[in-house]
Amino acid sequence: MDSKIKTKKRLLALDILRGITIAGMIMVNNPGSWEHIYAPLEHAQWIGLTPTDLVFPFFMFIMGISTYISLKKYNFEFSHAAAIKILKRTILIFLIGTAIGWFSKFCYYWSAPTEGIGFGAQLWESVATFDRIRILGVMQRLALCYGATAIIALTMKHKHIPYLIVTLLIGYFIILITGNGYAYNETNILSIVDRAILTLPHMYKDNGIDPEGLLSTIPAVAHVLLGFCVGKLILDKTSKPKESEAIQQESAVNNQIANERQHTLVLDKQIITLFLIGTILTFSGFLLSYGCPISKKLWSPTFVLTTCGLASSFLALLIWIIDAKGFKKWSVFFEAFGVNPLFMYVLADVLGILLGCFHFPYNGETISIHGFVYNTLLVPVFGDICGSFIYALLFVGLNWCIGYQLYKRKIYIKI
Repeated sequence: MDSKIKTKKRLLALDILRGITIAGMIMVNNPGSWEHIYAPLEHAQWIGLTPTDLVFPFFMFIMGISTYISLKKYNFEFSHAAAIKILKRTILIFLIGTAIGWFSKFCYYWSAPTEGIGFGAQLWESVATFDRIRILGVMQRLALCYGATAIIALTMKHKHIPYLIVTLLIGYFIILITGNGYAYNETNILSIVDRAILTLPHMYKDNGIDPEGLLSTIPAVAHVLLGFCVGKLILDKTSKPKESEAIQQESAVNNQIANERQHTLVLDKQIITLFLIGTILTFSGFLLSYGCPISKKLWSPTFVLTTCGLASSFLALLIWIIDAKGFKKWSVFFEAFGVNPLFMYVLADVLGILLGCFHFPYNGETISIHGFVYNTLLVPVFGDICGSFIYALLFVGLNWCIGYQLYKRKIYIKI
């Protein structure tokens, strides 16, 4: 009989949390109208935290845990094969983000051509938008943070990573306080660096500040590294909790009971660890926010601590509900998003662009599919704000229908 008890079960709660964040990102990115949004579904304008501000950092935190899981097969040792895989994935995710930016510009100019130009000129005007494409964005940030975290995890002793996280966050805080970093204008050091290197036409235009800019990538890397460290704490050596020797002796009598007890102990350890980490990080973030305000657009150090803490606590809650207590029937909806997260996010971006750019004649004018559904079908019944919210829910449902078909057929598209 094998002396080691197999307790490695897929942590379903991780897929569900990943799915919840992707569904949340899709919902907040696709309202019926950007001018009519419920307050909790808007990002904080500059300083502060709303529920919407949590979805992206939650996904970054989960990406850190997933990076730990994916690199475990390399025994966290740097190799040519590992480096090539990391580099390929980093470049692929970055290029997909850039391609989505170009596709959005193409569809916009194609659907609203300059009057009096021919087909060829219209096509060229739509295609040749490279001088206006945003260089950085959500996908690009994911790519850079994944690549940096993976390389660090393979080249640095893991016991030193927490010190690196602290160094990155303190260093970034020093940059903010010495570079007018909390000014919501172009005098901000983040804006100055981005405008100098990226140039304004290739930036997100928000008072001259790109929320996924160059300098704010520093704490974002620390964010994913923090997720990596949490993943190590809850997943490393989980096959040997304190009572494992006694349980292994019991397994000679009843292996199934031993396995169940072993798995329960592992889950208990994960839940307690995550709650402790979550509580410490969340309170630290809020307490330090008196001197270092929480801001998503800055990705401030306190934003990192607070959102990682909340994500850790929420993951603990999901593990308790789904993996420990077995209440999982409700989770299928989110699992369909969670097993193909990046693909579902990209799909939603593309669908959102198409629905907004494809027009058809209606009542003597042309209207987009998005505009028709929102303005013609939803607003007359539900009003502006509620109609905008229902449109977002319907859009999430449309994406889920596609994601569920992939999930049901066990088709997993890795990006």
